[in-house]
Amino acid sequence: MKTERKIGIWMDHQAAHLMEFTTDAMETKLIESKVTHASNENATHNKEQHKQSEYFNVLGETIKQYDSVLLFGPTDAKTELFNLLTADHLFSKIKIDVKPSDKMTENQEHAFVKEHFTGSTKA
Repeated sequence: MKTERKIGIWMDHQAAHLMEFTTDAMETKLIESKVTHASNENATHNKEQHKQSEYFNVLGETIKQYDSVLLFGPTDAKTELFNLLTADHLFSKIKIDVKPSDKMTENQEHAFVKEHFTGSTKA
């Protein structure tokens, strides 16, 4: 039987912290968005949207490698990504959960992911 691959992703519009859930100690991989939010001019807005799309595409490519995904974080970025993924048939067999959370330390993020995938609050 194939082992189910699981990943937790804490994210906002600026960065994503990826934590693969395994029996080993969790490590956090960082993916940063190139969005700067410097100006509200129309041309800048279009560039920002393009950069946001690139950021979500990079996350999507990573998510394709997993069977179960937890998206969490303090902003709407997780819901925006979830909506993009669920509209794409390539992600139809991946279980994706979305949960709100505050900003967290790395240890809190690891505990949040571990609790989600095991149902246990023990470290």
